[in-house]
Amino acid sequence: MTETIIGDDRRFPPALADVSRVAFDYGDEGEGVDFEPYEAFCPAAETTDWLRHWTANHELDGDAYRVFGQDGTGGLAAIWCVRPGLPLDAQPVVFMGSEGEVGVVAGNLSDFLWVLADGFGPLEAALHPDREARPDAALAELAGRHATTPRRPAREIVAEAQAEFATFEDDLFELCR
Repeated sequence: MTETIIGDDRRFPPALADVSRVAFDYGDEGEGVDFEPYEAFCPAAETTDWLRHWTANHELDGDAYRVFGQDGTGGLAAIWCVRPGLPLDAQPVVFMGSEGEVGVVAGNLSDFLWVLADGFGPLEAALHPDREARPDAALAELAGRHATTPRRPAREIVAEAQAEFATFEDDLFELCR
């Protein structure tokens, strides 16, 4: 069942709860997946505080983001609530790096699960979408349980999402002014 976002909806989707129990391996000489999923969304106040410091714009709030994980440097993975009236699982997934790197990862939560199954974390998908896929059978099984979209290669999913939200980076950095 999907529900539309009402106000400050911070109910953690079951798919992300399952992802939070996965131990991602960054080993393999840094060629693994640098992703530390959370067990719940960051509180609204914490997200707002982070976004204000990250953009240096203390007028912003973090209402449009539901942060659900990070990389080893503190870059954040979030659901970006940009599609009015649609449920959280229909919103795009984005990455905002600790050093200002940004990118759209997937057009919705279902596609994000397939990105993970193809061996890409949010950082890798947003910043290195052309790297070699490293399919993960356990994550493919998880995606198969929750996904509502067909399995596709991560490169295809990321390219489609980045084309749909081509101005994400420019729009986000406009907030810094």
